[in-house]
Amino acid sequence: MAATGVGAGDLVATLIAGSNFGYTLLWAAVLGCLVKISLAEAAGRWHLSTGRTLFDGWASLGRWTTYFFVVYAVIWGFVYGAAAMSSSALPLQALFPDLLDLKGWGIVCGLVGLVFVWFNKYEVFEKVMTVLVGVMFVVTVYLAIRVTPNLPHALAGLLPVLPDEKDSILNTLGLIGGVGGTITLAAYGYWVNAKGWTNTGWMKVMRLDNRVAYATTGVFVVAMLFVGAELLHSANVAIAGGDKGLIQLSDILAKEYGSGTAKFFLIGFFATSFTSLIGVWHGVSLMFADFVARYRGRAAASGEEVASGERERSWPFRAYLLWLTFPPIVLLFQGQPFRLIILYGVLGAAFLPFLALTLIWLLNSVRTPREWRNGPLSNAMLALAGLLFLILCVKQVWDQPWGEFL
Repeated sequence: MAATGVGAGDLVATLIAGSNFGYTLLWAAVLGCLVKISLAEAAGRWHLSTGRTLFDGWASLGRWTTYFFVVYAVIWGFVYGAAAMSSSALPLQALFPDLLDLKGWGIVCGLVGLVFVWFNKYEVFEKVMTVLVGVMFVVTVYLAIRVTPNLPHALAGLLPVLPDEKDSILNTLGLIGGVGGTITLAAYGYWVNAKGWTNTGWMKVMRLDNRVAYATTGVFVVAMLFVGAELLHSANVAIAGGDKGLIQLSDILAKEYGSGTAKFFLIGFFATSFTSLIGVWHGVSLMFADFVARYRGRAAASGEEVASGERERSWPFRAYLLWLTFPPIVLLFQGQPFRLIILYGVLGAAFLPFLALTLIWLLNSVRTPREWRNGPLSNAMLALAGLLFLILCVKQVWDQPWGEFL
């Protein structure tokens, strides 16, 4: 879940935060990990304590949740598919420029992800993700050590201080909210069940799993902030937003530390992007399969059925896999349609407030056994997350060029 949630865009955002503000926002990156721990723990606790899936819980809140999820899954999946393929293709094109162009590498990444998820069950998926996480971890930590961080300044960055620059509050909130995933947080409970954790006896293990995942995420984020602070901030070097900023970083690394370090970084960049691709291909397809089963009036599969891979072999799972792969290939050639991008941005911004608020609703109601309902700390963290993401959602909607859309 954490590896899926941390994509190239998150690394760029953290890198830019380090290049703009040095170590000042280190505390915000750490807080972002704590906020996501509370969301993922709540999703996992719902699955284990009730024996019901998250979509099953949403459906109990009313039809509006179903409408939101369907529109979100269709539009978000279409645009995200193209973005994930492009992001995975960028480092491959940089490593092997003579083999294929960016579109060609993007298609290869999409098809490899499709074939891999189509023919493998959760156990194999988990092992491959573990290897890629190891690559991400080694690369980011190596880079952080290589740039020789100023540890006293870094420790000072753990104090909650805002930069003096204009819009620093919104930049800080964006960094907190951007660390570690959107819809993949909701997919966590499905992966918990696929792992074979199906009842409250697994609660302690799930909570440990979740904390370790986001501790690892914290290391990724802090490492990239170190690189931004030392390599870019100190030299007053600016890089572009978006995934192409990482290609710029590889050029800077090649100049400063040699081509070997730059290539090593590009391998880590690919691992970061490809974990997000196959993680979404698998996790969101599980959610979509659950939605279709619910819509057709069938009860959600039990933990045993999920563990045996029944949902992974279902036609809705594979249909959504195809939706994530083939229609987005068209976008790689035609450019991304403007109105779709606006809707994608708005729906993406709206998902985390939706997740936080519905988890508060579900986990404080009779739908959850009393001993597993939210305590004061969980309620406070989920409310903080909901408020944070609501502010970011309003900003995202406000910033959209609606005049051009209409």
